[in-house]
Order: sequence, then C-alpha cells, then structure tokens
Amino acid sequence: MNVLITGANGQLGLEIAGLAPNCTGYSFFFADKNLLNIVSFEEVESFISKNKIDVIVNCAAYTNVDKAEDEFDLADKVNHLAVKNLGEIAKKHHLKLIHISTDYVFDGNSEIPYTETDATNPQNAYGISKLMGEKALLGINPKNSVIIRTSWLYSEFGSNFVKIMLKLSNEKEQISVVLDQIGSPTYAKDLALAILKIIPKINNDGTQIYHYANKGKCSWFDFAQEIMKISQSNCIILPITSAAFKTKTKRPKYSLLNTEKIEQEFQMEIPKWEDSLKECVLKLEAESSKLKGES
Repeated sequence: MNVLITGANGQLGLEIAGLAPNCTGYSFFFADKNLLNIVSFEEVESFISKNKIDVIVNCAAYTNVDKAEDEFDLADKVNHLAVKNLGEIAKKHHLKLIHISTDYVFDGNSEIPYTETDATNPQNAYGISKLMGEKALLGINPKNSVIIRTSWLYSEFGSNFVKIMLKLSNEKEQISVVLDQIGSPTYAKDLALAILKIIPKINNDGTQIYHYANKGKCSWFDFAQEIMKISQSNCIILPITSAAFKTKTKRPKYSLLNTEKIEQEFQMEIPKWEDSLKECVLKLEAESSKLKGES
C-alpha cells in the first residue's frame, strides 16, 4: 500500500516518518511544500497517479494561530482549498484520506468534552480556516475519508509549547502561563501511531469525524508545571488569566475532546497526557545531553 504523507516536515509528519520503518506492507512518500504544492489540483493528481498512491494522510496545515489573523488568505489556501483538492482527488481515484483538524473549530463555551457531533463555532481566523476545510471535505464526502480533530500538539520536532517552556526555563527564574484555558496536550507520536493503526481499518461510505487527544485534562498552567516537574527545573510557573495575557487572537476557554468514538471503533487505548509528556521531555533531554557531549 502506497501512502502519501503531506506536511512531511511538520511535527506529525516527522513522527510518522520515525515510525514508518516499522510498518511492513507500506511504502511511504513524504512530501513537504517544496516537493508538492497541495494547493495545485493538477500537481497533486499527477503525483498520485505517478506514484500509485492508495492513501493520503494530510498533515499539512497553516498552524500559526496569531499570524492567521493577518494572513487569512494563506491560511485559507492551506487549511481549506488544499483540503478541498485532496477530497476531490480522493473521490475521483478511490483513495483513503485522513485529514487532521483541530479543537479550535469549537467556541470553548462547553463544560463537558466535545463530541464529534457538537456544534462548531470557531472564534479565530485559524479555526475558521480549519472548519472550512472540514466542511469542504464533508461536502465532497469521499468514501473511506476521515477527519481527526486533535488538540495542543507537541513533539520533539519544530516549535511547540513543551520546547518553548524548556527553553524559557533555562533562561528565566519564572514564567507566567495561562490558567483558565482547559484542554488536553497531545503527543504527536501517539497521534501518529493512531493514524497508522486505523489506515487498514478505515471502511466507511463517506467522511467520518473522530477526536484524538491524550487522556485527561489540564490548563496550560498545569501543562507547564508538569514540564518543570519532569525536567526537574527550579523555574517557577506563575498562573495568569487569559485577560491578562495579551494576544490578538481569541482562544477557546475549554476545548477538551471526547475520544470515545475512536477508542471504541478502532479498539484503541490512548495514553494519559502526563505519561506521554514524560516520554517526550526525557527524549528531548537525552538529545540535548548528546548534543552537549558532541560539542
């Protein structure tokens, strides 16, 4: 089975690449934006025909939440129009398609974890662009297509909250972190494993939506405190409100995802966020020690 991974240089794409050698029966094609412009229907269709692709996993996304407010056209191209292309191509060529979406399609006014059927109401440009991508795919409704919404993604790769906190903890004695936004951090490696597990099992008439995030819930403040605890840092985390933390972008106050559907349908056990965070932080510290030893 030939699997195309778009957004190959992002956190999720790189985690899938790390796991790919252990996947027998699959040939992976990893494409970043320099190799494949997913906004171009013709370019994607040509690539798929040439390489006899059977499955597309769309990890490509415009993810800079604050910049999306000023760069909506670019966010719209990647998060909406490209997804529309992939949906039409998947339908035309009878391919399996997995598209990654976000908890930011919700407004954050719930008090219980969001299910796949709950009403969407994004509060920022990024969330709007991602929801438009979802709606485009649902409108095309190709057979064997899946939308996976996830939240607070982090990994050893790229820029993310975990790596930023570890860096700041080495530079500052204290860091202020938002206390009143609740969700669940998701280790990109866990999501990558889940995607690889469901590929052979996808068998639906149209587009299905699933939620995937690590088990449990926390605030960004709790998340930061746990990072300091695992890394044995003396840096103090100070709680602040969203109102006190000035950003141009409104973020949901509560975006916890209910993951029961994906767990039940695919017999999947999802790790607790604290356990996965520990694995990631220890990997990052081991890599850092190795680099220091080599320098």
